[in-house]
Amino acid sequence: MSLPRVLLVEDDASIRRFVALALEDEAIDLVQAASLAQAASALQGAPFALVLCDLMLPDGSGLDLLRELGQPSAALAAPHAAARRVAFSAGVSAAMRQQLQQAGVHEVLDKPASLIDLLACLARALATAGAAPAAPGTAASAELPDAQAVQAFFGGDQGLYDAYLAQCRPQFARDAAAGDQAQQQSDLPALRRLAHSLKSVWRCLGFDADSGLAAQVEDCAARQQADAAWAHWPTLRARLLSHAQPSTEGRA
Repeated sequence: MSLPRVLLVEDDASIRRFVALALEDEAIDLVQAASLAQAASALQGAPFALVLCDLMLPDGSGLDLLRELGQPSAALAAPHAAARRVAFSAGVSAAMRQQLQQAGVHEVLDKPASLIDLLACLARALATAGAAPAAPGTAASAELPDAQAVQAFFGGDQGLYDAYLAQCRPQFARDAAAGDQAQQQSDLPALRRLAHSLKSVWRCLGFDADSGLAAQVEDCAARQQADAAWAHWPTLRARLLSHAQPSTEGRA
């Protein structure tokens, strides 16, 4: 018997790694897509039980995909009629929530999602099949420097936190290079997407001050305040490179 399939549509590699780590012990087939185009290709295959989709993607809005999957007449949606559709994004506005509700999206999973949130979301998707993921560990970690983040987002599993952070470090260096390229090309939307992703990843890791900085850059970019957004880039870049180095890792 084949495993239930889960489609994760997320352009940020660090967030994809977190979800993959969080769900690696579950009896599912996790398929990852970094864009709407990749998601459309994946949806040509066997039915999915859960579609977890970011709203801000490099080639369009995840809302369009979630809306299409809710239309029985759509060719793309037909094999996945039973799929639970979940929006996976940070800072979803009231207006967007209303659009998602009108599109029949089952729920909104806010970033950064905790391990418990992800497992609960998966459990709801698999409920009709009688399968549910195991409860996360509850190991105490109060003495650890990142205890609050470990408990809030990783179910108290320090090992999972450490594994995720180790996988994020090389990505942070790549993000710094991507930001430099965006600056050279005066690509404000690219800076906004980068800051949007970092806001969630850094909050999940417990780097609250840096998450706030990323949120500020995202807001400036969203408001088309290019001078202000680029003025913050050197500081954001320095924090990326700092977190990319294990020897200097620490809470900001």
